[in-house]
Amino acid sequence: MIQQRLVIISLDALGSRDLDDHLAELPNLRRLVVTGTRVKQVQGIYPTLTYPSHTTIITGQYPKDHGIVNNTKRQPQRQSPDWYWYQRDVQVPTLYDLVRQQHRKTAAFLWPVTAGSKITYNLAEIFPNRIWTNQVLVSLKASSPAFLLRMNQKYGHLRQGIQQPELDDFITACAVDTLKHKKPWLTLIHLVDMDSMRHRYGVRSDEALAALHRLDQRVGQLIDATIEAGTFAQTNFSILGDHYQINVDHMIHLNQAFAKRGWLTPTTAGTVKNDWHVWAKSCDGSTYVYTRNFADLKTLRTLLEQTPGVERVSDQQTAQARGADPTCRFMVEAQAGYYFTDETNRAEVVEAVDPDSLGQPDRYHGVHGYDPLKPDYFTTLVLNGPSVKENQTIERADLIDEAPTFAALLGVKFPNALPGHTLLDALKGASHEAD
Repeated sequence: MIQQRLVIISLDALGSRDLDDHLAELPNLRRLVVTGTRVKQVQGIYPTLTYPSHTTIITGQYPKDHGIVNNTKRQPQRQSPDWYWYQRDVQVPTLYDLVRQQHRKTAAFLWPVTAGSKITYNLAEIFPNRIWTNQVLVSLKASSPAFLLRMNQKYGHLRQGIQQPELDDFITACAVDTLKHKKPWLTLIHLVDMDSMRHRYGVRSDEALAALHRLDQRVGQLIDATIEAGTFAQTNFSILGDHYQINVDHMIHLNQAFAKRGWLTPTTAGTVKNDWHVWAKSCDGSTYVYTRNFADLKTLRTLLEQTPGVERVSDQQTAQARGADPTCRFMVEAQAGYYFTDETNRAEVVEAVDPDSLGQPDRYHGVHGYDPLKPDYFTTLVLNGPSVKENQTIERADLIDEAPTFAALLGVKFPNALPGHTLLDALKGASHEAD
């Protein structure tokens, strides 16, 4: 069984097309591809959101099983619902806990859904969404406190809140420091620069491409850190995306349609009173629809199917079979160019995005969360290191295949069978009988 270090670098919103079109401009990623293995097209999970996807990456399970079915929780009475920040919401074993059980050090930098975990060196992704708290307090509670204070002391000058690219500069500096001086066996790094630029400026924008170049430089810094630490020869690297994005210009406010029919009661604050019978919870490119004490499902389905911009309506059983939340009544997929909000008090159910509003909450030029089967919507994966085959290409894989592959590289084993498969064609000395 392999027992080597592993550095997983998630480049949020990295698409297969990014490497197809721009690899020649990305010296660090190009070197990893040429001397390693690239999985060209990786099919994501449904919905293709950051928190469900990152949890699948380190558990190997679908959202319906690991429990992180959305980015944010079902809290229709809150203007700012809680995100799935804390590991306590994850219902299955994680890769980092398996490594910890072998008494080996782990590290994570803004990796989603790791707050409150037992990761050795953890800078958790969390932000204050209540007026009685602040960033320092929530971060200290969620992260490794002494480690967080030390990193802020050394590198806090690099950041400007959660603005990009400064936040990724801070995270990269912290990860470089940790790789050099702490030498963890498993390091999880989540970089969000390109995702932010795509939301604001569009998928193929100049700003997104500039972010991709910055990310390539950060990958180089992280590799160099292992060289300086003397661990490079025993370190495998994984560069991956969690989802891609699609450009949009229209919003669908299903809760506005439900309010018109008296199925829920909106408040002036934009939330929903607790007497709701039908409520939509957005995943951006798709949306869950939940019901309580509501029998007229035929009328509801007809309304959903006839809403402009809706591509498909799936029932509860179909959503569960796709790995999504098994408690939803329907899962609704938007056409490319449309996305869903949770909003009420809108003039229309469907409206165009005002370009002047881009950058404000829930106002985007690019989004994700769609069905992973949308055309040209793949992410990608690059593997490199002493246990990885050189100059190898695998055409297709699934996001659920990544966790068992990482477990093989780390020499750990998940206690239960996983739905995905180890990418044996990428690993040196691996046999298909071992999968």
